[in-house]
Amino acid sequence: MAGQRDARRHLVGRRAVVAAAAALPLLSISRAHATEAPIKFALTPVVLDSSEPFHTLFRSVLERRLGRPVELVQRRSYQEITTLLLAGQIDAAWICGYPYVQFADRLTLLAAPVYKGRPLYQSYLVGSRDRPAASLEELRGDIHAFSDPDSNSGHLVTRYLLAVQGETPASFFRETFFTYGHRNVVRAVAAGLADSGSAEGYVWDVLSEIEPELTEACHVVSKSEWLGWPPITALSTRADEPQIRGIAEALISLEDSEDGRALLDLLRFDRFTAVAPDNYARIAELSRFVESQA
Repeated sequence: MAGQRDARRHLVGRRAVVAAAAALPLLSISRAHATEAPIKFALTPVVLDSSEPFHTLFRSVLERRLGRPVELVQRRSYQEITTLLLAGQIDAAWICGYPYVQFADRLTLLAAPVYKGRPLYQSYLVGSRDRPAASLEELRGDIHAFSDPDSNSGHLVTRYLLAVQGETPASFFRETFFTYGHRNVVRAVAAGLADSGSAEGYVWDVLSEIEPELTEACHVVSKSEWLGWPPITALSTRADEPQIRGIAEALISLEDSEDGRALLDLLRFDRFTAVAPDNYARIAELSRFVESQA
């Protein structure tokens, strides 16, 4: 199956995806549903591709399956999206595992990506190519770029590694700042604005394909343990609503249609799958430890 997917990825190029995205809006929603209130689905910096072709294709795929208009909501930070979700102002959101474990008692899991065979990913410590380093300790005194205060791979994991040593970002690094995007972490290191950074491994992998000049200016210092992939979530109180169940079903069945497969190829995912809270138990442990050391 992996071989078939690799072959398909060679056949489905960006031009084909753009063409699919351009054609789908014309067919997405029946006239009977066109005037219904849109389902509001929020995207955070979890997603690497912020291009219009991705937005158009993602929205169209959901609209086709749900039979309802879909409005994609974007904000700069995870906190803003999480606040909207908890306040009931959006229907579902693709958030990070860190905010999920903070509010697991109020959120239900709808789906998560499967990347390279598992619904798991890693955090990467990246450094400048001009100064090779092979461990976190060698980054002491750096100007360090984080992704987002509520990012697991772009903040929490590094805070945890430092806390184990009795350190904090403030005590270990000379200076830190947030870029509000994993791609921006790599950009900051590549441009010399930061000496090192904490970023999502998936984003690094994809950047190595589409913007190799960025990753070639950097190197991977170390990789974290495998952790639960950022999930799509909704309020637990709405878990049984048809539109919420429909979102989960639409994502999990993407492999069953041409436009769904095009979206998966664009994102480099194998598929989406249902996940249980246990998939995020380790992130919850990291969070509790960091909080206990504060």
